Amino acid sequence: MLAPNGLARAALRFRPAACVGTFVALVLAATIVSACGILLETGVRATVPPERYAHAPAVAAAGQRAGNPEEGGVVPDRARLKDSLVAKAAAVPGVRAAIPDVTFPVLTPEGTLTAHGWGSTAFTGERLTSGRAPGPGEVVLAPGTSRPAGDTVTLTLPDGPRTYRVSGTAAAQGTVWFSDAEAVRVSGHPHRVDAIAVLPAPGVGTAALSSRLAHALGDRAEIHTGDDRGTVEDPALTEAREVLTGIGGSFGGVATMVAVFTAAGTVALAIGRRAREFALLRAIGTTPRQIRRTVATEALLVAPVAGALGCLPGMALAAWWFGQLKDKGAVPEPVDLAVSWIPLTVTTGTVLATALLAGYMAAHRSSRIKPGQALSEASVERLRPGWIRTPLGVAAAVGGFVCAGLAASETGEDAVNAALGVVMLFMLAVALLGPLIARACASLLGLPLRGAGAPAVLAAANSRTNARRLASAITPIVLAMAFSSVLVFLHTSEDRATAQQQRSGIVADHVVTADGGALPPDAVRRAGRTPEVTAAVGLLRTSVLVRASGALTPVSAQGVTGSARDLAAVQDLDVEKGRLSLKPGEIALDASVAENAGVGVGDRIRLHLPDGTRATPLVAATYGRGMGLSQVTFHRTDLARHVSSSFDTELWVKGGTAKALAPLGRVMDRADHTTAQSLDRELNAWANTVMAAVLGGFAAVAAVNTLVMTVLDRRGELGTLRLLGSTRRQVLRMVRWEALLVAVAGIALGTAIALATLVPMTRGLTGQGPYIPPLVYGSFAAAVLVLGTAAATLPARAALRGETLER
Repeated sequence: MLAPNGLARAALRFRPAACVGTFVALVLAATIVSACGILLETGVRATVPPERYAHAPAVAAAGQRAGNPEEGGVVPDRARLKDSLVAKAAAVPGVRAAIPDVTFPVLTPEGTLTAHGWGSTAFTGERLTSGRAPGPGEVVLAPGTSRPAGDTVTLTLPDGPRTYRVSGTAAAQGTVWFSDAEAVRVSGHPHRVDAIAVLPAPGVGTAALSSRLAHALGDRAEIHTGDDRGTVEDPALTEAREVLTGIGGSFGGVATMVAVFTAAGTVALAIGRRAREFALLRAIGTTPRQIRRTVATEALLVAPVAGALGCLPGMALAAWWFGQLKDKGAVPEPVDLAVSWIPLTVTTGTVLATALLAGYMAAHRSSRIKPGQALSEASVERLRPGWIRTPLGVAAAVGGFVCAGLAASETGEDAVNAALGVVMLFMLAVALLGPLIARACASLLGLPLRGAGAPAVLAAANSRTNARRLASAITPIVLAMAFSSVLVFLHTSEDRATAQQQRSGIVADHVVTADGGALPPDAVRRAGRTPEVTAAVGLLRTSVLVRASGALTPVSAQGVTGSARDLAAVQDLDVEKGRLSLKPGEIALDASVAENAGVGVGDRIRLHLPDGTRATPLVAATYGRGMGLSQVTFHRTDLARHVSSSFDTELWVKGGTAKALAPLGRVMDRADHTTAQSLDRELNAWANTVMAAVLGGFAAVAAVNTLVMTVLDRRGELGTLRLLGSTRRQVLRMVRWEALLVAVAGIALGTAIALATLVPMTRGLTGQGPYIPPLVYGSFAAAVLVLGTAAATLPARAALRGETLER
């Protein structure tokens, strides 16, 4: 008798269909796991080499997270330090200089300039080309501004225009320098600095300097050294890390589970189809331990190679994904993709563990029962449900229904969180109860097949008798339909609700924006004096963090320059409760945001402003069109000191003409602005589509792989049908009917799970049911039908051709 290793090698040699199918499934799983792991590692290790602070060994800056670690979120703008910390840092032993650094925009007739304090030139290396450093009431400009030293220049600052004397010029274009004290005062956020650049005394190392600064400043500042200084220059890096770790971690966890689960099902199918082989081995004296060793050896021969090979397309997928995120602006350009041995090793280990565990569980019963009983069960598929998987599957199904009911009773983020559990629980139930569900589907869908001729009747009978084989093919199709539908139709539902709210809520005739993104402070006043203009308001667009369900969630916000009456003339927010007043210290909220935060009209809501500052404004009103317009509405003064640029970003005007408003900036009509707003949602739409393509594509390929394995393993059955008198055409028709039954069952189950997830999710987010474009859904269903039919028919045709040649 062959040793276990010999049996394993013989299985690989003489059962190539099952081995190739298992290999393909494991390669696909390795591709998904490695790609997500690479993105996760990139998010953890992402850095931006410092440029502005390259010659400042240590930089003190505020932490860019709000709240405690359990609920904290990344601040939407930039958190800043109190300027009193500059003196504390300067007093630290070993510090030669502590320089306050601020950056803010300044408007001139020629365009927008970037402003700094002159002290920053100590670490940036800028030098005067003429004149001297600025003092009080003075600035240094670049030579191209046509203002020589000694002349005067009018600069529009966040609080209005001011005239300064030009004390000198420097080489950097598009930049203006104030004295350090003046820069902090006129930056728009007085008594706050972006960062403190620290220069050490001679002989003081960076490590010692960082330790002393951390001790002196405590938890009021974070000390950055090395490449970590780039995070201070580009706060977008923090958000990029969140995006990468979210894709690699959150989505990667789901994708990995789906990939591993599907691969395990394929391995179990390949092992389960060899029950007769194991029964014969048991009958000739093979011990249970030897059979288990054979299965383990096969896994050791196939899985490591599949895992290592799958890492190659995984790296390519991660590189493409990462490149697309850069192109969309979600990741700063200097960040590089990190590829190390860690995710690749974890991937190979995960694939090996999946193959070993799935193979062991599939061969467990065949290796333990008596040889005579094994032969009996191998000849006819066991109908009795398993005593472990059936209770677990029933529990998962019950949990799915409970979560669906809970999600239907909630709104907003609570509904979304509950709905996410629905799809996972129902998918687990389908996988565990697969044979029972497959038998039920075969019985139900087999009824209309009775009148479709002998091949259809035989296909229905085959499906009922071989429910486990049917379940192995249905499960990945359900995965493809459920996950793809949830991800894609969630976006279409949000997009439709947003577009509807914008069409109803935008009543302004014109929207004015500036090319540099900043409108002058007097834009509202000038627009109001334009002929035929009846109302004009300025909007400062940003985001704030609102605590909901124990976490800080970013929501869109607008700061309004103008009266509530003028705002109502250009925006129909659909106020539901309270009265829109726009007084400082009061806000209006989208109704879903208010419900998620557990507040109503007359309550105070705890939130974090764009720079992370805590605030407790009074809720004066709630409204219904926050998704299309803005979820939180402030008086502008409540936001202006908490953003990097406190200039209005948009001017909404009722009445007037585009020609008369042209001197204020770029003028769009209502339809143009709606289109521009839609562009902001493209990143989310793209992310959902890519995730749907990755998961759906993987599950679809897994389904095709399973169908091909199943058909090729039925050569003997198909040959028997031919010997009994069935024509080649009849056999192929039977196979096509079986494939159609599998595809329809998978589509129906996947759609049901998607609807159970989408209905509460979209009602919580938009207040409406899901929007499912018929053409998109039809393409999903058609793809499943075509792939399923082709995956079953082509190998069946090849098997029948081979049988004919043998004759």
